[in-house]
Amino acid sequence: MSAFSLLLLSVSTATFVGAASAAKTWSLLQPNWRWLALTLILYTLGNLIMLRLIREMGLGVAISLSAVVQLVAINFVALVMFGEKVSGLQGVGLGLAIVAVALITLFPSN
Repeated sequence: MSAFSLLLLSVSTATFVGAASAAKTWSLLQPNWRWLALTLILYTLGNLIMLRLIREMGLGVAISLSAVVQLVAINFVALVMFGEKVSGLQGVGLGLAIVAVALITLFPSN
């Protein structure tokens, strides 16, 4: 993975985590149009960044990495910021997701 691809993955993940946090805030705490607009803008921006990441890495690897990294990052935010809980079996799943990212990143097909 190139440094530019890693940067794109990081920025898209941060953008999607921000979008998910804005969506949670909109749905539970402050259901007004500003939170909804922020959610939609962030999801759109994240998807535009993903298009560039797909160009850099290929569809399968880009979507796989993005999905797993977002899964872990959003669960972290859900735990820390929103006080949500993860069961033991869900924790095992998150651990396997981290292993999947390592395998995809450390052993590329090229």
